[in-house]
Amino acid sequence: MNWLTNVVRPKIRNMLRRETPENLWIKCPDSGQLVFYKDVEANQFVIPGSNYHMRMGAVARLKSIFDNETWFDVALPEVTPDPLKFRDEKKYVDRIKDARARTNLNDAIKVGYGKLEGSAVVVAVQDFDFMGGSLGMAAGEAIVRGLELAVEKKSPFIVFAASGGARMQEGILSLMQMPRTTVAVQMLREAKQPYIVVLTNPTTGGVTASYAMLGDVQIAEPGALIGFAGARVIEQTIREKLPEGFQRAEYLKEHGMVDMVVHRHELRPTLARLCRLLTKAPALETASKPMQPVLSPAQIVSAAETAPAAPHA
Repeated sequence: MNWLTNVVRPKIRNMLRRETPENLWIKCPDSGQLVFYKDVEANQFVIPGSNYHMRMGAVARLKSIFDNETWFDVALPEVTPDPLKFRDEKKYVDRIKDARARTNLNDAIKVGYGKLEGSAVVVAVQDFDFMGGSLGMAAGEAIVRGLELAVEKKSPFIVFAASGGARMQEGILSLMQMPRTTVAVQMLREAKQPYIVVLTNPTTGGVTASYAMLGDVQIAEPGALIGFAGARVIEQTIREKLPEGFQRAEYLKEHGMVDMVVHRHELRPTLARLCRLLTKAPALETASKPMQPVLSPAQIVSAAETAPAAPHA
């Protein structure tokens, strides 16, 4: 009996552990249903049935946007790794190492340059799994470099925002990225290139107070939490109960804070249509061909929502 309990059973347990990965199943936060991980991954991390949009990693997001899942990684400037020598329960440098090992990313934002239905675009993706997608010096440099590249290439810039806010371990150097990124967005605007923001779950704090709300077109994924301060903090401050669905994507669209709420499966064709509409040069005024009328922002959004998708390049 000793031999069975001490040797055989532990070996069987170890075999089962090896054959059953921890992430084999995912529990939907909305419906509670258990879903096979591979099915969720194949469905762009949208839970079949409930349509709940799970968080999507930076690499998976870039694959879902660029033609043939191919792009050039944009080299980003190096920053001082721990300027404040910050430490809480563990050293900041150790937190960075852990996040890099877990996500295979250098920091919270990855920038790519490639084609979207044949049109050149620069795309920046914030990964919430890297320290909550927090905005620090490296992330700020990534946004600025991406915007500079969009100006150089005369291309639209698309950013997928997902963040808990500024990175507290970098103090004022983190907060400084808010005006820096805002100025960089203005640089793109002066170059007359489109700036499109996709707000994903969650987008909060200093990111919401800077580049995430400055888009020429503001898109949100269904159910995304979007706001500056948390709902509980607001309720305690104003001493009132907030309305149902407050700070969710659908509520923001209803109250004019975002232009569109777009299902993840429709994001790629919607972004491609927007880029075509916003970059189309006006036709020359000739006797045979009258000048094309300039579309209003509302008309651009309407056209992006209803126009048929172009064939994949």
